[in-house]
Amino acid sequence: MTAWLHIIGVGERGPRELPASYKLLLGYADTVIGPARFLADLEPVSRPNATADLFNPEFVSKRSFEAVARALAGEEPDHSPAANYSDGRTLLEWEPPIDNMIEQVMALRDSPTVILASGDPMWFGIGATLTRHLLPGEFVIHPHPSAFQLAAARLHWPLQSVATISLHARPVETLHPHLVPGNRILALTADRSTVDLALELLIDRGYGHSLITTLENLGSSEERITSGEAETFDSHDVEDFYVLAIDCVPDFTAPLLPPVPGLPDESFVNDGQLTKREVRAATLAKLAPFVGAVLWDVGAGSGSVAIEWLRAARDTRAVAFESAGARVQMIAANAASLGVPHLEIVQGRAPEAFGNRAPPDAIFMGGDVGNDDLFDACWGALKPGGRLVANAVTLDAEHALYSRHLQLGGELTRIEVAALDRVGGHRAFRPRMAVTQWVVSKAVHGFVVNP
Repeated sequence: MTAWLHIIGVGERGPRELPASYKLLLGYADTVIGPARFLADLEPVSRPNATADLFNPEFVSKRSFEAVARALAGEEPDHSPAANYSDGRTLLEWEPPIDNMIEQVMALRDSPTVILASGDPMWFGIGATLTRHLLPGEFVIHPHPSAFQLAAARLHWPLQSVATISLHARPVETLHPHLVPGNRILALTADRSTVDLALELLIDRGYGHSLITTLENLGSSEERITSGEAETFDSHDVEDFYVLAIDCVPDFTAPLLPPVPGLPDESFVNDGQLTKREVRAATLAKLAPFVGAVLWDVGAGSGSVAIEWLRAARDTRAVAFESAGARVQMIAANAASLGVPHLEIVQGRAPEAFGNRAPPDAIFMGGDVGNDDLFDACWGALKPGGRLVANAVTLDAEHALYSRHLQLGGELTRIEVAALDRVGGHRAFRPRMAVTQWVVSKAVHGFVVNP
């Protein structure tokens, strides 16, 4: 397969700073897509004649050769131009949101196209997005040093020890899982308002003494770096193009909420329908979150298991199924306050609420465990090799788990926790309700995978 799309990373100095080989690509393209500020800075090009020795096969594909041939023959591109450049290229300005941008690119499939992107297109950029829509052989990436690299260099922060996130088109609450003592964060931003939202969040979380730095227009002649404590940082002069750097310093009263499962129970708004801290930590250990995995939390209650799943591993996804409207609101509030606002919440009674979703990697049954119809639906939906964890506290639910264990195997565990309390004038450990936990992995090609 021959690449028809080239994605070129561009710095703040614009396309005029690009090497000659990349400018050659721009000259061969039928269409150039990018932000208005990059398109406005494009230099006119002269199409080389057929005998000119200007073609560099390392950077320009066969498709680009074909584009040059059509240009020399006077043929026009077969797509309707949005704006014609004087040298015959079509320039397309990005049309947000991201779904529209993807449509713009896909409409040009197999036509020689160049995308101009900021920095490294594979680091929270359009290149990373298009990997989900194009085959690897269809496009080539030409990265520029990313804003993260430039910011780390200015701050003298070892980049391998820094959390790099994007707050562009993402809620500022995404910061929450990264707010731990001593952590350093570099965040891409949406516009000048991002820093104000971040400052408010930091102060509310007890991180008002954190050192904040805005690094504006990195790599350009207008580069500017401003630092100060979150509580006193003056954001009035901050403009739109900047990286936000946070050196996390907590107050003595700031809650410690690391990504390790087992957050304090008081971290969750709940009506008593909450998998308690010690049991929740054991449950997440059995669910075993891993990169990119999908969880269904069936009968989610306060959403604690789904939320901790999302915090525990990178790029995980979770769906919380809950029939009670009040609890759905609590789940949404907890997801936002604990930094996983992307949790998918489905209000409805399971299994009808499952719909036609793709099979999950793991399922947690925390409610209505004794319902055989619900279990059958969960087991049928689970991906082969996937894991199911069910917690029971009633005799009926325990009996159901014993029966399923006899049929499907797996591991049964009794979890008993006692917490210090007072009995009259004395101290004593008061037992909580015991939890019977069953974990089982679905058979693959007729064989049961050990949990």
